[in-house]
Amino acid sequence: MKARDSVARALAAALLAGEWTDSALLARARHLLGSSTRRSQQALIGELLSAIGTGYPPSPGWLADFFLRSARFDRATAPLQRRAAPIPFALEPAIFTPAAKFAHLDIPRLAAVEDLARWLQISVAHLQWYADAEHRQRRKTAPVLLHYNHLFTAKRSGPPRLIEAPKPRLKAIQQRILREILNAVPNHDCVHGFVKGRSCLSAAQTHAGEAIVVAVDLKDFFASTPLRRAHGIFRSLGYPWAVARLLTGLCSTATPTSVFLALPPAQRHDQRTRQMFSSPHLPQGAPTSPPLANLAARALDTRLHGLARALEANYTRYADDLVFSGGAHFARGIGPFLASVKRIAAEEGYAVNHRKTRIMRRGGAQRVTGLVVNDHLNLPRADYDVLKATLHNCRKNGPQAENRTGHPKFRAHLEGRVVWAENVNPARGARLRRMFEKIRW
Repeated sequence: MKARDSVARALAAALLAGEWTDSALLARARHLLGSSTRRSQQALIGELLSAIGTGYPPSPGWLADFFLRSARFDRATAPLQRRAAPIPFALEPAIFTPAAKFAHLDIPRLAAVEDLARWLQISVAHLQWYADAEHRQRRKTAPVLLHYNHLFTAKRSGPPRLIEAPKPRLKAIQQRILREILNAVPNHDCVHGFVKGRSCLSAAQTHAGEAIVVAVDLKDFFASTPLRRAHGIFRSLGYPWAVARLLTGLCSTATPTSVFLALPPAQRHDQRTRQMFSSPHLPQGAPTSPPLANLAARALDTRLHGLARALEANYTRYADDLVFSGGAHFARGIGPFLASVKRIAAEEGYAVNHRKTRIMRRGGAQRVTGLVVNDHLNLPRADYDVLKATLHNCRKNGPQAENRTGHPKFRAHLEGRVVWAENVNPARGARLRRMFEKIRW
């Protein structure tokens, strides 16, 4: 039995040491096991690929267990199991092997844990500590021992939102992963949040002038993003299993129970939410979470885009905000359509927040990412009126009198709001710009 386990682990390591394709797997199996059981090896590899395919290699442990459960394993590995001496083989080191669609990306080629540590300019011990591979962080209680600062912010309803902000050293590591790896990966065309060259403005523009607009919100978008998909992203980019596991750990966390117990009982989250956060998840507050969540949701975006196009509708996603719009054909099937959105979201690991679902027809204000889209992009009337009144009073009474919140850079703050108005509605923005230029600073 000991020899059988040893052969299973050796075969798993051999197969994970290079490309995950049919021919490459067979070549490495033959190199380890010899050619006398070639047909049995081919059958074993065929069984493996039928189970998981060629897209995403499994972990070494899963692979070894799969072999031990397979009826074909003993026949394929019989010569090696019969050897009394220790298994004499030399594995090729793990290599950086991106999927074909990512082969052109200019990202760091990291094949081993030591490569990742050198790239981040830290020791392997510190790398493993920051990645929290053993999930020790959730058992810590002293804030000084935690990698994240935890802050609760009020929401319009329900328990407060948890913001998990990485401390400076881990944040610097995450920013490098973001800058040199994740920013190089293209997003789905329907994604507008946290994507260079796109914004809430571009998301809203997609839905301007449509007969009906439907907004759907996802619950706990970052925390409910399946972490296996974040790991799968790094694997698809070419990083061997051990490197991908540490990269995923550097971008995720498990929240200590003590964080939630610090809240007053009336504000505490339900058991399901606490369990979700106590498991490894993407933290809201880490710079790597938005791009990883976007990439992990690609299957969701692809399916919802296809569903929308089948009904001659548009689709965009801005973080957890899903928006669909269309004409009469789309409007007639809203009920079944929303049921399909809920089903697809659930199948992809997300839950719809039904209380925030909005169906907006042309008779009322249609808002997308805070902008009115009924006929063309526009600021909400109330927002425009407030900014206009503020600029008028600044000219009349002086800006200091209007800076009631003591904003340290009040002029830049006001001008930023004017620039935003200019981008949304150039005509209205021009009027606000003329008022701003008349203020005596």
